[in-house]
Amino acid sequence: MAITGECFCGEIRYRIEGKLRDARSCHCSRCRKVFSAQASAYAEVEPGQFHWEAGEELLTRYVGQQGFGLQFCSRCGSTLCGTFNGQVHGVTLGCVNGDPDIEIGMHIYVGSKAKWERMPEGVVQFEEGPPSSSE
Repeated sequence: MAITGECFCGEIRYRIEGKLRDARSCHCSRCRKVFSAQASAYAEVEPGQFHWEAGEELLTRYVGQQGFGLQFCSRCGSTLCGTFNGQVHGVTLGCVNGDPDIEIGMHIYVGSKAKWERMPEGVVQFEEGPPSSSE
């Protein structure tokens, strides 16, 4: 069963043929700004499983110095996905329709979270990014 998502105004829609993976919530100052929230909620997609269904021409892009970027709706401002070197890397969970059958598995960069945020007990937390698989 495909996973679908859309922006707030509904003009941009996407479809994922597969499952989401590695869901996380990032609490760094940059994610707080881009999501206008205490943290982001994001999950990765397998390459080739993400497809724009409508409104791709309405996307606005931001790409940082290291090739990571974001795509968001130029009309309503919804942040829809993250990119790496021009390819969709993952999606923001707030724009996914229905139940994507995934849970946040980790909270990252909690060392720089907002002072007013309180983390729930028992969640997996990393002061910075998660350890790499080579560690």
